[in-house]
Amino acid sequence: MMPDEQQTHSSRHVTRSLLIAAGGLFLTAAALAVVRPSAPPEPIFHARQTLDLPPMGSPAARNPAPFIASTRIRRGDTVSDLLARLGVNEDGLLTFLTHDNSARSIYKLYPGRTIEAALDNQNRLVWLRYSHTPGSSAKSGVDSSWLEVRPDGKGNFTAQEQTVAASRELRVAEGEISSSLFGAADEAHIPDAVTMEMVDIMGSRIDFLKDLRKGDRFRILYDAYTHDGEEVGTGRIRALEFINGGKTYSAVWFDDSHGNSGYYDFSGASLKGAFLKTAIKFTRISSRFGMRMHPIHKKWVGHKGVDYAAPAGTPIHATADGTVAFIGQQTGYGNVIILKNFGQYSTLYAHQSRFAAGLHKGDHVQQGQLIGYVGQTGWATGPHLHYEFRINDKPVDPLSVALPVAQPLDPADQKSFRALVAHYQPDIQMLAALQNSRIQVAER
Repeated sequence: MMPDEQQTHSSRHVTRSLLIAAGGLFLTAAALAVVRPSAPPEPIFHARQTLDLPPMGSPAARNPAPFIASTRIRRGDTVSDLLARLGVNEDGLLTFLTHDNSARSIYKLYPGRTIEAALDNQNRLVWLRYSHTPGSSAKSGVDSSWLEVRPDGKGNFTAQEQTVAASRELRVAEGEISSSLFGAADEAHIPDAVTMEMVDIMGSRIDFLKDLRKGDRFRILYDAYTHDGEEVGTGRIRALEFINGGKTYSAVWFDDSHGNSGYYDFSGASLKGAFLKTAIKFTRISSRFGMRMHPIHKKWVGHKGVDYAAPAGTPIHATADGTVAFIGQQTGYGNVIILKNFGQYSTLYAHQSRFAAGLHKGDHVQQGQLIGYVGQTGWATGPHLHYEFRINDKPVDPLSVALPVAQPLDPADQKSFRALVAHYQPDIQMLAALQNSRIQVAER
């Protein structure tokens, strides 16, 4: 484990608490914060390889091994913060990193990821490396990618993306709540990104602000990606069991035969609603379903959907899994997409400025997937999304209709799902057996 990972749990909890309090935006995250006394700053990992001295005048003597500094990104870090922690003070580097398109991957700093810097014996930069999110690859693993920045010898810098093959491993871990979820996850050496995903998965079942209790337990299986024995990133949670207040909640990721993906409990019930409440975030309703004075034709007509006012260019997301039944222009609707969801349900998204790149009729989309952008095409007096919810092709009020709780698995998928659960359950049961044996030993 790197020294960055060996910091006290107190320091990590203080950092989370301060950032969550400052943002005040994520309620579930606030439940995870535990205020502890202040702790020393996070240590920086320094390493230098010690070798026998080469003969004087040899190339190795003229170019000794560089000094390597490494640090992990924390929430709220800026590029300037990271360079300061690494001891890098190179003229023009910060400007290059924040303005040059070739270094654009550093614009997004992922907490928990690593940045390294190599410095020569005169404290000049040899290279800077940012290990960012692994991308998709072959079945045997993924491609681990990082940004590498080097001086060009002319007073400027160059940046290139580098890639190596990484292997996927299934990690198994468990934890018990004593002070907070993050504290338990730290004890189990579970990365923060995986812990936050656990909150997202169980957020519809467990109120992490009010329901978390001392003695609650969780058991988890998740993907981790490694290269040359070193972890370079984490992936999806594959299976999860959370015991809260004596009640057991479960989740397993499943890809059905129709191209839909999501989490289901061990009985096969979906953990997500079949439809999102809105197709765009941070919006307001400008016109409801029902009779209204038409803003252009100036007469009372039936309004078949709900209008959501939003700035032009605001992303529009599919409210449910479905297939693109129509994408193009229609009189009045302007640029419009109609999705055939499942069963008797379909949805319509009108007045778009443009559609998501590469989206065509017949394509399958998943709930929450970007499909277009708010605009003012067709009969519209201002930028907004006109959203229709249809049952048997008849528009109904999406704000009052009883939305289906979840899309059920069809019989063929149920068989595949049961086989997947049977594949994961032995690992979950093994963790439970280990815990029971520890309890029995402690009681003797």
